[in-house]
Amino acid sequence: MTRILIIEDEAKMARMLARVLREEGYVAETAGDGRTGLSRALDDSFDLLIVDWMLPERSGVQIVRGLRAAEVGIPVLMLTARDQVEDRVEGLDAGADDYLPKPFALPEFLARVRALTRRPQGTSGGDGASALTVGDITLDPIRHVVRRGSERIDLTATEFALLAALMQRPGQIFSRSVLLDSVWGVPGEVSTSVVELYVSYLRRKLDRPREPSHIRTVRGVGYTFEPRP
Repeated sequence: MTRILIIEDEAKMARMLARVLREEGYVAETAGDGRTGLSRALDDSFDLLIVDWMLPERSGVQIVRGLRAAEVGIPVLMLTARDQVEDRVEGLDAGADDYLPKPFALPEFLARVRALTRRPQGTSGGDGASALTVGDITLDPIRHVVRRGSERIDLTATEFALLAALMQRPGQIFSRSVLLDSVWGVPGEVSTSVVELYVSYLRRKLDRPREPSHIRTVRGVGYTFEPRP
């Protein structure tokens, strides 16, 4: 069963989201403040966190940063009434995997939950246990670690899954729709523009100034991962 932790201090909202998720077949649990939520997320096994931005004790952004600092790659859906572009960027840069401004429609909320819980989490093909190395990039699916040479690259769960999909077949061109299907797992529910967004995140983290990008855009087709020395 897919386990989801809702970290939300508005009791009515938390109860409503938990009820909706349970009706969809998920196991939904709640935490009412940031400190408790982070502790439970670190100590227990959840498949998805739904985190409000504004929380007592510790903010949603602080929760996500705490998880990523502890090398916990649980996907995180951030909920907030703050809908400015800079707010979305801050949440995603902290390590959140998706962002949903309040108020939101429940069908969209459930679509985003499905997108984050159905896609593979950093698989590497085969038995999913062996590390992938392409050029100077190494991806370890067990430890959820990516390195370029000796430098560790911190990725969100979605970034990790996208990189794993590209690195499985270096040089192969993947269309946006294929990547959307293999990483997010819900074609038609998420726009292909999200692939472009996450490719830009990966480039910003993996690439170095004045060097060609590992991820090459094939105009009108999609993307391919190319090794660099």
